[in-house]
Amino acid sequence: MHKNTVCTPVLLVCSMLFAGPCAHRATAQTEAMPYPKMAPIEQYLMNRSAEIALARSAAPDAISQDASVLILTHHGYEAAVTGKNGWICMVDRGWGGMLDNPDFWNARIRAAGCLNPAAARSFLPYDLKRTELVLAGHSKAAIIAATEAAITKKELPVLEPGAMCYMMSKSSYLFDQGDHTMSHIMFYTADDGTAWGANLANSPIMGVSYWSASPDAYSQLKSFPRIFVSLIAADKWSDGTPAMHM
Repeated sequence: MHKNTVCTPVLLVCSMLFAGPCAHRATAQTEAMPYPKMAPIEQYLMNRSAEIALARSAAPDAISQDASVLILTHHGYEAAVTGKNGWICMVDRGWGGMLDNPDFWNARIRAAGCLNPAAARSFLPYDLKRTELVLAGHSKAAIIAATEAAITKKELPVLEPGAMCYMMSKSSYLFDQGDHTMSHIMFYTADDGTAWGANLANSPIMGVSYWSASPDAYSQLKSFPRIFVSLIAADKWSDGTPAMHM
């Protein structure tokens, strides 16, 4: 049996969420500060062909084969493949998650995601903006300030209804503990998932703010839009083989 711990550093974001049963590990990692600063950029880059293949593995072939693909370069994400169905597949790094994610600078993180057209239009710009700021050498405080300025100038869009992302790759690396990935689907919404029963006992849905795991920290981002991520574990990998979650 292939075991996966049902948690993921916010990624895609992803993305990559510390929530539910993994909250205690997030706290421990935060206190230990395992990745206090950005590693050399080369540690985050991949071979072009390998990155394209990993990005496509985020979703079933019926979706990803006609999707556009972005890859990370020294200057940010660039188009490697032009698709025809409006979906965009990419491999997020640790900084694509919550601003207080302890894996923010973890150079191992490879979070393959495939965003539907609504997410590609309205969520992806936030991810690309953050990557641009990270690669320009900005601190987290400067990233927050620059993001706030971009939101104020309406350079970043309003989240569209129906925005979602497949993260079903068995080859992703989402966290350091135990098995390193899990198959799941994420929905981006302007509410906290309460209407879906997120984070309730025995609910299959985990939800967290895209911006911060800490309610106090999130409350200070007054000009930031409400973007929440609801995660639902999937029982298969993108290739159709069983994905067991423990």
